[in-house]
Amino acid sequence: MSAEQNPTTSHDPAAEPRPARLTAAAALAALEGLALVAGGVYVLVRGFTGTPDSRGQAITGGVTLIVLALLPLLAARGLLLRRSWSRGPALITQILSLPVAYTLLQADSVAIPGGIALAVVAVVGLVLLLNPETTKALGIRGPGADVPDQK
Repeated sequence: MSAEQNPTTSHDPAAEPRPARLTAAAALAALEGLALVAGGVYVLVRGFTGTPDSRGQAITGGVTLIVLALLPLLAARGLLLRRSWSRGPALITQILSLPVAYTLLQADSVAIPGGIALAVVAVVGLVLLLNPETTKALGIRGPGADVPDQK
């Protein structure tokens, strides 16, 4: 029986069940993307219905947040589909979340709990994405993995 016919000898990461860590990382990325969409819609609505200092700036800010939401949403979809490229955008999202969380933590307002939540999500997301089980499930090999032994 060849390796193609016997799934137990196959080394294809997609043939194995998706690890829970990978699913959790995808869920966190999707959650961040949805939060950006919600924030963007909120800013847009306030820009049109409220009395912002600058309506154009509010609209630009809202549209920017919605467009930025594409990065974690596409990464979440890629993670669920086990696309190796998706880990990069997901990592970038988590890394960019950390300074935003820090800024929220510096505020003297109701933004502090949001900063705490964002920091926790970002750190957990980084841990999940850098986990060896996740890396293996995405078919990502370490540096030099393609180089045969040279003796």
